[in-house]
Amino acid sequence: MNNNYVAIGLVNPKNPTNIGGVMRAAGCYNADAVFYSGERANRAMRFQTDTKDVVQRIPLAAVDDLLENIPVGAEVVCVELVEGAIALPQFSHPANAFYVFGPEDGTIPQVIVDLATAVVYVPTIGCMNLAATVNVLLYDRCAKLGFSADGDELIRQSRDTNNRVKVR
Repeated sequence: MNNNYVAIGLVNPKNPTNIGGVMRAAGCYNADAVFYSGERANRAMRFQTDTKDVVQRIPLAAVDDLLENIPVGAEVVCVELVEGAIALPQFSHPANAFYVFGPEDGTIPQVIVDLATAVVYVPTIGCMNLAATVNVLLYDRCAKLGFSADGDELIRQSRDTNNRVKVR
């Protein structure tokens, strides 16, 4: 494992749209792998919201048990709206992390929370959907730990082909 390894664990995501949105976030913020448990998303698995086809370069694996798939050396960080959690702005991200997210209509099992190094939440009024939460968490990580690419070259690589606007 390198010095900055990021894996995402999804507890029984509600549908493939959630997974597609998470895959897009994983691609935007250079995550290393995404795992998910549960059967609900498998029933209609098509990555209709993974418009960048990130699944071709970032592994996505259905697993029976997220606990059996914690990357070696990674700290488990649960991301959930639970009492006693740390607000994301005050959280210091570990270099090697396995971020676990609960489903939109449920929560992370207590056994996983009990094994976590930290439990964090995004301070919002109400809750965000799964993909939005993953985006915010990964952005926060990049903002605090640094992002490998910056500036105009990153913009040229990342923007839509229909966007050629420049600041003058």
